Amino acid sequence: MAKKIKPIKFPKDELAHNNIIEWWYFNGNLKDGGGNRYAFMSCLFKADAKKVKIPFLIRAPFKNIYFFHSILSDIKKKKFYSIVDYISVVSRDSFKKPLLFINHASPILMGGYLNRSLEETKKFSYRLKADSLDLKMVSAKKPLLESGRGYIEVCGRSSYYYSLTNLKTKGEIKIRNKTIKVTGKSWMDHQWANVSYSKDKWSWFSIQLDNDVEIMACEYDDGKSKDYLAGIMDSGGKQENPKGLKLTPGRKVWESGKTKAKYPLAWKIEIPERKINLKVSALVKNQEMIFGSINYWEGPIEASGSISGKKVKGSGFMELVGYPSKYDNADYVKSELEKIAKHFLSYPKRRLRKIFKRLK
Repeated sequence: MAKKIKPIKFPKDELAHNNIIEWWYFNGNLKDGGGNRYAFMSCLFKADAKKVKIPFLIRAPFKNIYFFHSILSDIKKKKFYSIVDYISVVSRDSFKKPLLFINHASPILMGGYLNRSLEETKKFSYRLKADSLDLKMVSAKKPLLESGRGYIEVCGRSSYYYSLTNLKTKGEIKIRNKTIKVTGKSWMDHQWANVSYSKDKWSWFSIQLDNDVEIMACEYDDGKSKDYLAGIMDSGGKQENPKGLKLTPGRKVWESGKTKAKYPLAWKIEIPERKINLKVSALVKNQEMIFGSINYWEGPIEASGSISGKKVKGSGFMELVGYPSKYDNADYVKSELEKIAKHFLSYPKRRLRKIFKRLK
């Protein structure tokens, strides 16, 4: 029997779902008044702790657990600042409004807690507030429904998935206690699925070109076969889902000193059906994120090439997940897992309930 696929409905499907894994992800490329470039990524994850099968979440005290990752990159100085929170406490009033509304915070209360929030102020307009971010984003286009219906299937794994590819952005970032006013363009992904963690590998790109065309490109590899996924949003808001995507890694590779994983930081992206030929390259080399025993690379890219013979350029983001980690340093892995376990076990349910009540 064919699986019934429910059409995505807005704003209802912007909220949380009863699935094994779900995330609300934003990235963006920004500039200050002097033309200095910055980039950010902010992602809140929701997981069924027992079913998601991430080893260090099994002992979590709740069925649903939230965790938070963020990045802020200073392109000129080639530096990035990251946050990996293994648990986030979500307020009781989150997901209770017609539009997307989430309050969350780390349960580590030393020095007081910092409230992070994602609020949809009106349809497809957001305020994102986190440790070093306070940004307002307004979508210039309707959502891109990946695969044409917002439901994808890659290597036997299925997921609901839509993107907002062109979010006009302004606000403030903070680097080393210096507040910087910025403007730019952001991207949002919302994805939810009934799949558990695996060691599958994927290479994902969001690209925002100067001709007002946006492209999502992804290669998914389960170790036995590969699937490819592409989505295009043209300047007028028309979306396409072409076949025949080709992703070719270049020679520019960065090796992590911690995990020994090797990440290709330059790629060629081709979509022959649309005569798209692009080259993308990372703007900062060291952008590795480590989440317990899971490592991935996430960071800003620049793009250049042609569409139908016309030159184009732009910016975007790249995510490289599942790239083999030697992790020969067993002591490092052990210490990370011990910290996570201690973190969870130090917050019994009654204490977390008190934190819930403090959040507004």
